[in-house]
Amino acid sequence: MSVDFGLIGSRIKAERKAAGKTQEWLAEKLDVSVGYISQVERGITKISLETLAEICAVLGSDIAFLVSGSSKTQSGYLQNEFSEKFSQLSERDKFIILELMNSMNK
Repeated sequence: MSVDFGLIGSRIKAERKAAGKTQEWLAEKLDVSVGYISQVERGITKISLETLAEICAVLGSDIAFLVSGSSKTQSGYLQNEFSEKFSQLSERDKFIILELMNSMNK
């Protein structure tokens, strides 16, 4: 599995804009150049986990969301996660899971 730095960068940009902050503001908070922030947001520069964690701390963002696009704090997270995993099962395994769920609801 490869890391999509362009997608991570676009999520960082969206979070920054949602917070009403500029690239200049974020660069100052992280003690990096505006050019670096621009490159990260465009996916040109591969961001380190440490820097990603710093960005999350500054913006109040969830690192899981920036990396994967989903977060345990998102509404419907478990439903989406379950649906994705369930769709990958064989028909036999789906039946077993459904029977298990039915027995839990009694």
